[in-house]
Amino acid sequence: MILSHDTTGDTTGSGPAVLLLHAGVADSRMWAAQRAPLARSHRVIRCDLRGYGDTPLTSEPFDNAGDVKALLSSLGERPVAIVGASSGGNVALQVASEWPELVSHLVLLNSAFALPATRSLQRFARREDALLEAGDIDGATELNVATWLGPDADDDARELLRTMQRHAFRVQLGAGEDIHQDAGPGIDLEAVTAHTLIVSGGQDLDHFRAVANHLAGHVPGAKHTQLGWAGHLPNLERPDEITTLVTDFLAEFRR
Repeated sequence: MILSHDTTGDTTGSGPAVLLLHAGVADSRMWAAQRAPLARSHRVIRCDLRGYGDTPLTSEPFDNAGDVKALLSSLGERPVAIVGASSGGNVALQVASEWPELVSHLVLLNSAFALPATRSLQRFARREDALLEAGDIDGATELNVATWLGPDADDDARELLRTMQRHAFRVQLGAGEDIHQDAGPGIDLEAVTAHTLIVSGGQDLDHFRAVANHLAGHVPGAKHTQLGWAGHLPNLERPDEITTLVTDFLAEFRR
């Protein structure tokens, strides 16, 4: 299966490719504000990972990194810059570690990574599990909106996240238990050769700030930018500021 995706071939995008990987509470719609500005200098690719947006869950075994590699192969793109948010950042790290020749740049917005969960993350997971086990999808959705968007997010951003998360819950819960998702390739941070920008949010859960510090200390040459105002999804909270941050980072190495 090739992931559902769009590219700026539909508009005016040209230049080197940049792939946008969404968070686990969202889908490719989270990048709406970044798509057109990035297309002024890049060919922009947005995709929905399996179980999100327009990509269904099927019974065939899969892993997200393998799906991303297959998508890039189908589009004939290499190398690419990858911008990944949260769990999308973890997928980006898998691809950049396993196939470093495919990735020229990484921008990781509050990336996930396999560090032990802090108490705050454990509390969130318990509350979400309890709501879902009770069949309260709306309650679980509201919990995610309240947890993952920082104070600068406006009503439109909250409604968009609400829509994306509710859809993901319905798709994933509706698929039942006949889903075979593999962990995918392990991540060797020292094997990453891409120019890397790590972004962390001062209003995010402490777990993700710890992940950002860990990545900054182990990805060769990584740059770490800490945004005191940001929650977990800063590109939805201050879209223009994050667009500028990403485009400036990518342009720095093109020069």
